[in-house]
Amino acid sequence: MEHGMNADKKPRRTLIGTVASDKMDKTVVIKVVRRVRHPMYGKYIQRQKKYMAHDVENNCRIGDKILIEEYRPLSRHKRWVVKGILEKAL
Repeated sequence: MEHGMNADKKPRRTLIGTVASDKMDKTVVIKVVRRVRHPMYGKYIQRQKKYMAHDVENNCRIGDKILIEEYRPLSRHKRWVVKGILEKAL
């Protein structure tokens, strides 16, 4: 069995969301909205959650649609890193 840097790594989780806040330095808050089916009524409802992500170049602005990837803990709340901007805000 291979042990080392390139041993069988699980692919990291990725999420797509919109930037809710860019007030911090090198950190953005992303709002991720997902649609889930109600267990009893079967109607689709929206659930939202906010994630803090590391933005190295401070490129993200409020309203941008971005891709974030799971990462090692960078601070108390930051466990995600910005992988790219998919859509710029108007």
